[in-house]
Amino acid sequence: MKVGFIGLGAMGRPMALHLQRAGHDLHVWARRPERAAGLPATLCATPAELGHRCEVVFTIITSNADVETVALGPDGLSDGMAPGSVLIDCSTIAPDVARKIAAKLGERGIHMLDAPVSGGAQGAIDATLAIMAGGDAVVLERVRPLLECLGQRIVHIGPNGAGQVAKACNQMIMVAAIEAAAEALRLAAASGVDCAKVKQALAGGSAASRVLDVMGERMVRRDFAAGIEARLHHKDFGLVLEAARKSGVPVPLTATVAQQLNALMAQGWGRDDTASLLRVLELT
Repeated sequence: MKVGFIGLGAMGRPMALHLQRAGHDLHVWARRPERAAGLPATLCATPAELGHRCEVVFTIITSNADVETVALGPDGLSDGMAPGSVLIDCSTIAPDVARKIAAKLGERGIHMLDAPVSGGAQGAIDATLAIMAGGDAVVLERVRPLLECLGQRIVHIGPNGAGQVAKACNQMIMVAAIEAAAEALRLAAASGVDCAKVKQALAGGSAASRVLDVMGERMVRRDFAAGIEARLHHKDFGLVLEAARKSGVPVPLTATVAQQLNALMAQGWGRDDTASLLRVLELT
């Protein structure tokens, strides 16, 4: 297939490469063209040009506004994509924004799936991402072979916006677990106990988790170089709290973790790893 890709960051670039290696004709657009250097792909001048050339376009970019502009703005995808083509947005954005974009594209006969992903940069490199899809089930089945190039678990959650709701739930649980690991290791250190041995013991019990394995190890080694930049989780928690507010759902634990992320950002650690939540606790 002729496949387009926008968002060639730590996750997007390996995802695009998986599609190209699977035999698809890859086209890309990059706000900073140097991001596309070395990719075996056709570089397009605008999102509209990319949309005109492709049957399916993937996006994985940062904010609500970014996705809206790329999809619906001047020279955006909607100016180029043909009726029947598909936008698969793997970004993490607000559910209501995903619904709005899908509705606008639908007026032009363009399909959209909100298909946020979980697994981080390593999951993108290994093609083991979890993919949470919102949109028409028939459209999902049509593009499933493309998604299978990227992930091992592809779940249709429901209509447009449902994928983003699932991603919000994912972020709530995951970042709360990072905070819990940070608090546990901070207690261990303050008690004069070897943090590495505490982590080793916990990994064999009911507290075992992927978060403890990955983020706990970063905390033990004090390796705060970004796996995924903390500023992105801070952005995601803003979306989560707004979704909870609109739904009237109390989220006390999430609100507390959001305050810790605020404190992290205030220290200038937004481009470091979210394991830096440990450093926030060490300030007090």
